[in-house]
Amino acid sequence: MYRIKCSSIKLIIGANSTIKDFCSIEDSSIAKNVEVGPFARLRNGAVLDDSAKVGNFVEIKQTKIGAGAKANHHAYLGDATIGKKVNIGAGTITCNYDGKVKHKTIVDDGSFVGTNTSLVAPLKIGKKAYVAAGSVITSEVPSGALAFGRAKQTTKKNWKKK
Repeated sequence: MYRIKCSSIKLIIGANSTIKDFCSIEDSSIAKNVEVGPFARLRNGAVLDDSAKVGNFVEIKQTKIGAGAKANHHAYLGDATIGKKVNIGAGTITCNYDGKVKHKTIVDDGSFVGTNTSLVAPLKIGKKAYVAAGSVITSEVPSGALAFGRAKQTTKKNWKKK
């Protein structure tokens, strides 16, 4: 049984998958037990493996989302391969275009990408690696490693506007 309330072109959808309201899907493949939306956009070349979840305001283009992986809300994943059981935090984007060429991002199985993270391609994040929230990641993250790339917070006490 399918519940489809979206605009779609060239859509392949597997058993027991749900497409929630106000989604836009074109030239994509959705396996079984997948949840999409609401308000998700799957562009050309989006492939969602079994039990993947793409939530509200997530845009996917030329990207494979592995089995059991999830991007629950507010993310852009373009020209990427997301492994099995990966968590993509809210506000995560793949920065895939350098002005001339689109580059690939790979996030390997079991990894965790924290909220509001920019993944600057070309980039590989190894298996079961963690990326801290608010990071800008520009180089490879080995399997099992923790990566963070952000400036240290500075607080000015007794600051006054001039």
